[in-house]
This record gives sequence, C-alpha cells and structure tokens, in this order.
Amino acid sequence: MKKIALTILLTGVIWAPALGDYEPVDVPLRQVVLFSSGVGYFQHGGTVKGDAAATLMFKIDQINDVLKSMVLMDFGGGTISSVSYASRDPLTRALKSFAVDISDNPDMAKLLGRLRGAEIVVEAPDKIAGKILGVEKRKKQFTAGGTATIIEEVILNIATGEGIKSVPMSTVQNLKLKDKKLAGELNQALELLIASHDTQRRGVTVRFTGKGKRDVSVGYITEAPVWKTSYRLVLSGKKPGLQGWAIVENTTDADWNQVQLVLVSGRPISFIQDLYTPLYLSRPVVRPKLYASLRPRMYEEGIKSKVKEDKDIVVGVPARRYEARSRGIRPAMMGQAPKAERLAGAVVLDKGVEAIAAAQEVGELFRFSIEAPVDLARRQSAMLPIVNCPIAAEKVSIYNAAVLRTHPLNGAYLTNNTDLKIPAGPVTVFDEGVYAGDAQIDDLVPNDKRLISYAVDLNVSADSSQKSSTRVISGRIDRGALYIKHRRLYTQKYVIKNKSAQARQVIVEHPFHAARKLLKPDKYEEKTPKLYRFRLPVEPEATEDFAVATEQVYFETVGIVDSAIDLLLRYSKRGEISEKVRQALAKAIRMKQQVAELVQRLEDSTKQKRDIEVGQERLRRNISTAGRTSSLGRRYLKKMDQQEDQIEALGKQIETTRAKLEAERAQLREYLDGLKVD
Repeated sequence: MKKIALTILLTGVIWAPALGDYEPVDVPLRQVVLFSSGVGYFQHGGTVKGDAAATLMFKIDQINDVLKSMVLMDFGGGTISSVSYASRDPLTRALKSFAVDISDNPDMAKLLGRLRGAEIVVEAPDKIAGKILGVEKRKKQFTAGGTATIIEEVILNIATGEGIKSVPMSTVQNLKLKDKKLAGELNQALELLIASHDTQRRGVTVRFTGKGKRDVSVGYITEAPVWKTSYRLVLSGKKPGLQGWAIVENTTDADWNQVQLVLVSGRPISFIQDLYTPLYLSRPVVRPKLYASLRPRMYEEGIKSKVKEDKDIVVGVPARRYEARSRGIRPAMMGQAPKAERLAGAVVLDKGVEAIAAAQEVGELFRFSIEAPVDLARRQSAMLPIVNCPIAAEKVSIYNAAVLRTHPLNGAYLTNNTDLKIPAGPVTVFDEGVYAGDAQIDDLVPNDKRLISYAVDLNVSADSSQKSSTRVISGRIDRGALYIKHRRLYTQKYVIKNKSAQARQVIVEHPFHAARKLLKPDKYEEKTPKLYRFRLPVEPEATEDFAVATEQVYFETVGIVDSAIDLLLRYSKRGEISEKVRQALAKAIRMKQQVAELVQRLEDSTKQKRDIEVGQERLRRNISTAGRTSSLGRRYLKKMDQQEDQIEALGKQIETTRAKLEAERAQLREYLDGLKVD
C-alpha cells in the first residue's frame, strides 16, 4: 500500500505558561541545605518589581517533592497569586479526552471510522471532497502467473455532492481534514503522545503580585545525594587531632555560583507522594427507583466545639549556637610541628587546612554552615573541611573472642570533648606519623565516648576458654507440681600475654545475656545491649589471667502424677531440697507406688482373662469338629466349664482392683491438691 500523507494544521501543545502582564524574572539559587537523609532544601532569592513571574525548571520526577514542600515568600508586602505547572494526566485517559481517540494506536481504517461525518479532501489521484460515510473491507480476486489470489481491500466511502463515492485506500495519495478544530484536536493528541516520551524537565511558574521593588524567595525540597564525611585521626603527640571532611555532589543541571552551603547531620523523616499525576476515583452509578419519591431527611443538631482556636500560632525552635572555632578549630591550637617531623613526613593536621564550617545545633539536628560562598559546577563533587580540632583519645587494645580468637585489635577510646556533633563516617588513623589503619565511627554527640579499632595487635596474644556447671538450689511443691530451682554457673577465662615493651590497656569484650547475672568481676568499664567491656591493664612482657563469672537461675516444673517414680526418687534424695519437701515428696511417691502396683495387678488380671477368652474360642472350634458326645468333645466341654469359673473369678477380681485403683488415685489427687510445701 502506498504511503498516505495525512495533512493537519499544527497547533503546538507543548506547555508554556501564559504570563500575561507578569514580567518574567530570574530568581537565582542562593542557598543549598543538604541533609544526611537523602534530601536537599534549595532556596532561590532575588528582587522583583511590580507583577512578576519566575519559572523554575525541574525534572519530572522532582515535581512531586516540589509540590509537597514549596515555600514561597514575598518580603515587600506583595502576594503569591498562583503557582502553575503542566498537568500530567494519565496518558490513556488524556488521549481519550480528545475528539479523536488514538489511545489504542488505531490503524488508518479504524481512525477514519472514528472520523465518520468529518469533511475531508482526498487525492486518489483525482481530488474528491466530501464527508466520510464509513470504511469497509471488500474481498478482491486477482490472477498472477496463472494463480488466483483473494485479497482484502479497504474501501473509503465518501458522501459528495455528486453522490457516494468508494475510494480504495491503496489509491489514496493525500488526505486532508477540512475541519480546523477537529484537525487541531488530532494534532494535540499526537503532540501529547510525543510529550509523554519526554522524561526531561517541566516548568513551574510562580507569580508575584505587588508594587515596587521587593525581595522574594522560593524554597523547596528535592531528592539529593547523601553528603558524606571522612576523617583523619592522629593519635601521636600530647593532643590527638581529628580532621573531618564533607563530601558533597552537585547532581543538578545547574551550576552552583556563590551559593551558601549548609550541611545538616540528622535523619528527618521524608517520603515521596504522587501529587503531580491527577487522581480519579471511580463512582457508583445510582439509578433512582421509578414511581417513588425520596423522603426528606431530618438531620440532627450539631454541637460546636468549645475549644478556643488560636488563630496566630508561631512555631519556632530557638537555635543554640556554638562557636566551635573558639574551641580548637583554628590551626594555631594544633601546635607547630618540629622541623625533624616535617622532614620525616609526619602527619600534622593543622598544616594548610582550616575548617570553614561554623557548627550550630538546631532542634534535634546539627548543621555545619560553610562560611564562604561555594562555587560548584553541575555534575561535580567537592571535599570541604568541616572539623579540625584536638580530641580526647586513649589508645587501647580490644579483645573479643568472637571477632578474633588469638589477638586483640589496636583501637582507641574517643571522647567527644568538643561542642560538635560528629557525623558517622570512615576514619583513617595515623600513629607515630605513619598510616596505622582504617576505622568506622558512628554519630558522636558532645561528651559521648566511643571505641574504634583499626588494626590487629600482633604484639599481644590472647586465649579464651569457658565451662559451665549446674546444681539444684531448692525445691517446693504446690498443688501437684514439684518446682525445682536450678543454678547454672558460666565461667569464661581470658589469658592475655603482652609481648611488647609498652604497657597495654586491654578492653575485654564479653557477651551479655539478659537472663544471666554478673558475679565476677563486680564492675565493668561499660556495657552495651550485647556486651560487657572490662578493662585489664597488662604490663610489658607480662601475662594476665582474667575470669568472668555469670549465673543463670531457672525453674524446672515436674508434674508428680505424670512423672516417672525414678525421677521423683532422685529429687527426694537431694540435700538442697528442704526436709519438709522431701518428706512430702516421699509420701507422694509411696502413694504413686501403690497406684502403680494396682495398675500392674489390673493389667495382669485383664491379660489373663483375655487369654482365657481367646482359648475358649479355640475350644469351641474343637468341640464343633469332634462333636459334643464324643469323648474328646466331652473333655473339651469340661475344660470350658473350668475356664468359665476362672473368667467369673477374674471378672470379680478386676472389678475389685479397679475400684481400689480409683480410690487410691482419688486419694493421691486429694493429697496433692491440698499440698503446698516450701
């Protein structure tokens, strides 16, 4: 089939806001606040005059955050008249809203069928003008090479002033809609379809209404990379030093020029909600009943709330500012390195690097404000110094048998004696001027103390062994149950050997169990939800033994009626159980033994009676075979008479034994139900 040129009037539908009398203005980016929760607050500011409109461009996937969080301010007495943006209706629904429905990707025949009644001009090849009457398919036969083939041909029927004309679609060279409005609808649907493939940016226009020059501000929150921190810790010298760097990325499509950068440490709750896509709810179709009038409804009286409403509520969190630079951030306080250290390549943190961030606590968050404006090109990253100060640090060795059984780890106790909240991050440790290892540190608030480890301490060896033992503490009886109190003792022994020429402060980490009580030692350095930490000083070339003892008390419940007599006998002989409990238990055992004897007697009698009854069945078969009058038959009959007497006697014996057993059991239950002995 030949290609058909479908001519329509182009009416661009790519959304562009109609500003009207509003003067377009540029509101540049002034401040960026990056949070460690993966979002950023971007604030634009500028000066406008009279009625002005500022258009900000966003990626489509950012608009939900913008709509959720946009903050607009006009500081000169003006107002924000509107915020407009291109709506994003679901594509299928939007396409169906046009006069020409192309939501299901129709072919030419289906499309022309939907345009029935529209005026068109067709060149096929003669020009034909008229209205579309309909589209049909006809079968047509043609012969090629002596072979007849039937094909299906699409026919366009057009109502003209001269009558109805049928035009094969294969002959149509050009087709034009004469109705400009209908052609425009079709064109808009096509443009919308094209625009749906555009995942780039959309404009959000803010209109400021007012008089004269005045300052305005536009702020919003969007997704942003989590800003990260990394640290350098120098342990040598009298004053260990900590240097912290913030790593930030500008992943936006715009350069940051002279932007005030603020880094906030904290995790505010943030989420994404689709506010950009229009939402529709399905509604039920209600048909009124015929010949029935609706009755008027009487509504109950409402009661107004007696709570007085506060119309002007101002919520604010006073900021407590810490002049962090006054407590050691300035390089001079780190001391001057001797010339020998400079030549030896020792690591000194105060040479050429100064923290450029002022720290401030705001509510539950902590922020670092970069003092100098920042220039950062789009798609670029930067490292900014935010911490450079002395910090309290004590070198220790950390032993945890579950981490490494044979050696402790080199580590340090860091105490945050600054006014800064130090965010979590990796730490590169230097000792005696050289690299010593890497560590990780969690968020460290002021006055907080935290362990870090960065290497294996090969100069110290360690070993750990454990044992446990269990014994009965006491017992009591309460209404048929014997409650035995056990005590299980756990002992773990640590042997630490210091092979170096320097003394070691070894921190032994021992597992903590909520059900166990610490017996030895009677105090610890600190405790976490999972560990005890004990301090063990070890002199040079010395070996120290260290033991941790814990106990766990638990109860065992033994049902006296259902338990085996052998088990009860063992407990009745335990000296840890009181004499009263043992005597009461011994009496219960004797009663259980009597019950057991009766049970055995009843079982024996029942079995004997059942065996005789089985034998009688055999005798009956023998009598039937031998005959009742034969000598053998008479012998069998005599034996059956004797067995009947035995069965009768055993039946009486079983009844007597069963009655006595029930009485003994009742007596045992009565005794145990009223028994309560400690």
